[in-house]
Amino acid sequence: MKVSYKWLKEYLDLSDVTPDELAEKMSRTGIEVDDVIYPGKGLSKIVVGETLSVVDHPDSDHLHVCQVNVGADEPIQIVCGAPNVAAGQKVIVALHGARITGNAKIKKGKMRGQESNGMICSLAELGYPESVVPKKYADGIFVLPTEAVPGTEVVDLLDLDDAILDIDITPNRADALSMRGSAYEVAAIYNKELEFPAAPVSEKTGSVADHIKVAVEDTTDAPAYHIQVIKDVKIAESPLWLQNKLMNGGIRPINNVVDITNYILLEYGQPLHAFDYDQIGSKEIIVRRAKANEKMTTLDGVERTLDTDNIVITNGTAPIALAGVMGGMDSEITDGTVTVALESALFNPVLIRKTAGKFNLRSESSSRFEKGINVATILTAGQHAAELIHELAGGTIVAGTASVDTVEVKDTEVVITLEKINRSLGTAISSDEVTAIFNQLGFASTFDGETFTVAVPPRRWDISIYADILEEVARIYGYDNLPETLPITPALPTALTPKQHTMRITRRFMEGAGLTQNISYVLTTAEKAREYAVEDKEGIRLAWPMSEDRSTLRMNLLSTLLDNAAYNVARKSTDIQFYEIGRVFFPSADSVLPIEAERLAGVLTGMAYQKDWQMAAEPVNFYHAKGVLDGYFETMGLSDQIRFEAAKDLKWMHPGRTAAVYMGDAYIGYVGQVHPATANAYDLKETYAFEIDFEAIIAAPKEVITQQPIPKFPGVTRDVALLVDETVTHQQIVRTIKENGGKFLKDVHLFDIYQGKGIEDGKKSVAYSMSFLNPEATLVDEDINKAFAKLVAALETECGAAIR
Repeated sequence: MKVSYKWLKEYLDLSDVTPDELAEKMSRTGIEVDDVIYPGKGLSKIVVGETLSVVDHPDSDHLHVCQVNVGADEPIQIVCGAPNVAAGQKVIVALHGARITGNAKIKKGKMRGQESNGMICSLAELGYPESVVPKKYADGIFVLPTEAVPGTEVVDLLDLDDAILDIDITPNRADALSMRGSAYEVAAIYNKELEFPAAPVSEKTGSVADHIKVAVEDTTDAPAYHIQVIKDVKIAESPLWLQNKLMNGGIRPINNVVDITNYILLEYGQPLHAFDYDQIGSKEIIVRRAKANEKMTTLDGVERTLDTDNIVITNGTAPIALAGVMGGMDSEITDGTVTVALESALFNPVLIRKTAGKFNLRSESSSRFEKGINVATILTAGQHAAELIHELAGGTIVAGTASVDTVEVKDTEVVITLEKINRSLGTAISSDEVTAIFNQLGFASTFDGETFTVAVPPRRWDISIYADILEEVARIYGYDNLPETLPITPALPTALTPKQHTMRITRRFMEGAGLTQNISYVLTTAEKAREYAVEDKEGIRLAWPMSEDRSTLRMNLLSTLLDNAAYNVARKSTDIQFYEIGRVFFPSADSVLPIEAERLAGVLTGMAYQKDWQMAAEPVNFYHAKGVLDGYFETMGLSDQIRFEAAKDLKWMHPGRTAAVYMGDAYIGYVGQVHPATANAYDLKETYAFEIDFEAIIAAPKEVITQQPIPKFPGVTRDVALLVDETVTHQQIVRTIKENGGKFLKDVHLFDIYQGKGIEDGKKSVAYSMSFLNPEATLVDEDINKAFAKLVAALETECGAAIR
């Protein structure tokens, strides 16, 4: 919203307040002013000129040589290229030495041999944006009214000496989307008297019932709808004062009738629409919902296909306007219009927003209907516009208004105690001070010694509960005047929670292992959410997703990590080692809210090691991914609880290179190679991944890791080579050795696997090195032999091993 400082001064005395001070004060009381614009800043020596003669340039097919009266003793000669320049016009002249927009300086000179002592200007050359320049003058110079006096300053004439406050209106303060609403705000801030000029009153003729009648099919769509009729209108250019106000407010002048509706929009915040009465096609207006696939052509010349969410104004049969958004081409105001049907109404904000969004027709009118309007001035604004049409377009107002009105105009009563105000704001404001604040705001109030009853007028439809009143008191009292206090909170424990502690160790380990942390979107496609999830559940879809790619809450971390890996690989970053700790979401049968679970996942692709002078290049493989988890579980003190088993039921993973991860007997995740078909879908080469239930890690009892002194006594190692079935896993053998190796067994290490010549089919040879240590004495053969014999017997029994 662009608020004119000069226009505000028509309503209240601002002689002691500069525009910059006003902007600062408004920003500090709740309505942010983005900028203060001075349209005439930098402009100089720009005056009114009168073209006495205009002849074609002898050496150009588009230039004109003009003799211009600029209020001096003699006219000056100016060469002008504007196609609309003509003799007898009042024009804008930049004299020799003048400064126009962009700080450009105008100098005397010659144009193709003809002397030129200045410049005849368009509005664009004074800094007006193209969007507000009247279409009549869009490609040429601006012609001033005939009463303009040559030699007078144009900056004053065009109100370029104004200051424009560019206000950023939040949705809750739509009351300030008008000059009157902004004036109420300024009056409250500075405690100034506010006076609006009285609207003109003219004699009326006839009866509106003889010209038109109004019906509304559903008053929830249009709670108020009024039509006035003005006859004998003469369509013409608006007076300069009206054009100035519109252009400074960011609106392009069109003609006197349309400009008046836009002027009322700026002043009252009430959208109006003017129909050419003779083009409506009937004496009846019916407001209804559009029919499915019904069509109409709007003012911009585009045929629109409507649906049942659109409110339309009809002549009883066909639509003639999209309610609150844009009029129809067939009934627009043209130079031939003689009778105007003037609409002032209130429409359903949700339906207006849907219509404006559907057709991408956001406008000044639709934005106000969406955010709300002052229901107390719907008819008043329309009547004011009708009087201005009478005054500026010579129209005769037909007596009466054709109306459907179900709106009850009344104050909103809000109750709040003085104790609540002071307790919430941390102040000690007296009841008299609070009453004075309500008076500044224009709110009637009563106080019974404890409680205020506040009557909020309809112009502040944003206020309905005591919290709104608190905000009003705080901002008028002054946020700077509120005492500064620190919140009082109980002392919090300094120790980390188990979850925080586990998460910190996890991040530290993963990054130490060379993985980079990812933080991904929790939204993905419905297919990815379901496809990579172990749980057989439907994903939770957003009601209004931004896009189909971000429509469903994820049920796994793998999908987003693969997206991230693909994004990086596509940009030539081919060696990827990512991990993420994040939440996944599942529907709950017992609650509206979803079940949220923490997961730990990783993706590895590309090279694990690059080739250098002492080491060959090595791509990522299964053992790199599993090694990350092995190291992690050891760091967490969980190694003894973890076991790996072959997994073949995960369709997105390679069936022969994937292991299920168990903690005791509970399944907690998987690790392995991503199925080649899945990797190809992401344009990835051989890729490995893991995903673990992080909440199980947090909750699991962990072995306490303690520091041990360096042993004083030597240890002993024993090697054993076994012949076992190839189906026997390394994990089975290690578990058997550890369970039967005795208390001095410290470590088991696999150092050889062999299958081939000398080994029968279906068998494999494995060799282990076992370390024994007694921290309190030197081990002797008898100690080791007994334990070694026991574990060998167990291997033969439990694993079917033969000692080689």
